[in-house]
Amino acid sequence: MKKQIIIFDTTLRDGEQSPGCQLNTVEKIEVAKALDELGVDVIEAGFPISSPGDLHSVQEITKAVTRPTIAALSRAIKADIDAAVESLQFAKNKRIHTFISSSDIHIIHQFKSTREKIMEQGIEAIKYAKQFAQDVEFSAMDAGRTENEFLAKFIEAAIKAGATTVNIPDTTGYCLPEEFGAKIKYLFDHVKGIENVIVSVHCHNDLGLATANTISSVMNGVQQIEVTVNGVGERAGNTSLEEAVMILKTRGEDLQTTTNINTQKIYPTSRLVSRLMRMPVQANKAIVGRNAFAHSSGIHQNGILKNRFTYEIMNPEDVGINQSSLSLTARSGRAALQFHLERLGYKVSKEELDEIYKRFLEVADKKKDVNDNDLRMLMGEKTQPSGIKLVSAEIIAGTAKKPRATVSLKIGDKHRKSSSYGNGPVDAAFRAVNKVVQRDVILDEFLIQAMSGGSDDMGKVHIQITYKGNTYHGFGADTDIIVASVRAYIDALNKIV
Repeated sequence: MKKQIIIFDTTLRDGEQSPGCQLNTVEKIEVAKALDELGVDVIEAGFPISSPGDLHSVQEITKAVTRPTIAALSRAIKADIDAAVESLQFAKNKRIHTFISSSDIHIIHQFKSTREKIMEQGIEAIKYAKQFAQDVEFSAMDAGRTENEFLAKFIEAAIKAGATTVNIPDTTGYCLPEEFGAKIKYLFDHVKGIENVIVSVHCHNDLGLATANTISSVMNGVQQIEVTVNGVGERAGNTSLEEAVMILKTRGEDLQTTTNINTQKIYPTSRLVSRLMRMPVQANKAIVGRNAFAHSSGIHQNGILKNRFTYEIMNPEDVGINQSSLSLTARSGRAALQFHLERLGYKVSKEELDEIYKRFLEVADKKKDVNDNDLRMLMGEKTQPSGIKLVSAEIIAGTAKKPRATVSLKIGDKHRKSSSYGNGPVDAAFRAVNKVVQRDVILDEFLIQAMSGGSDDMGKVHIQITYKGNTYHGFGADTDIIVASVRAYIDALNKIV
């Protein structure tokens, strides 16, 4: 029988500690509802003592979401626990999560205390929290760098004090997977009563080992893993929910584990968190990056077309992505070219394909990506080579004026002009384009990069949009970042068939 792994999501607490990723209460509720639909078992909703706003947000989340357990974080201080209790007063299923450091480097240098005093403070906090909640989690912060014998003594005392979950954090992401797994095994072998509680881990990604350490701990007996969507979190982030869950799903037979996660909700939840936190997901991010199921190499494309499992170990549909992507570049082979030609309705013989492929490579060497319009041109159709073309863009913005944009576009041989107001200059420009194009698209990702440096630098913009369930990417560059944004948006629109 497979072991059920509890998914404890801390996107709204540890994830929100990422610089620039703060959310307001309405946004937090939106994320909490998405996590509920995703199927997480525990949502750590915040750190109530940190601010009145955070306390209020936790309260509102407990009213909006009732299925998962809602956890509130507190230091091993009575005032913190009181704030957590207040924040959880409306929760149907509540957990107080209290923590204190256990490593000598923290005890000596941060707390200027002793092991005995810190342990006493932690135990008293658990006993105090237990007066207000049956479900109490205790974390020995920096357990990854804590000497095993003392850690076992501390965890055993925490269990005797009433902790129902004991968490072993690799707070600084220092441990190696084998080392962290051995630490977990040591605790199971040396802590009395550990079989009566839930053992959890909370790993950070400072050395890029968060997911590996988490899976190593699962292999050594833990029942709960603490994760965040997209791996957001303090410094280099936390264990990525999507990575850990899909490892447990893909290698479930080997690990003999399962979760309650509806994996088809992973990608939509990832996009939501990325948008609300204004934290773009890197293109090559495992599971949810835009290239995670994209194939460019001709050898890989040929294999995928024959059997997708030649180069894919997961179905993209299993994580909420419509289908794999076969990009057409100079590295693409004949198989991918034929696939896209047939998708557009062209049937060609092997001899014809060889000739078309030569012309295709000439185009591909000049362009980074070959789109459907380019293929139609190769096949001799009289199409609009540029689709929608930006003629001009005029933007009015500033502190005293509501942003307004006027764009002039050329579509085929016709010129169209439109104006619109917006929440900002980019939003105004996109709205003006939409008035002309009249397509109901969703903006998923908007990323600005400097190409070299300096205030007069050329700006590069990447955009991801969704139209009728399909994803399209656009790129634009200009010394005027608003113009670069419009070019990127139009580039994406031109790829819609």
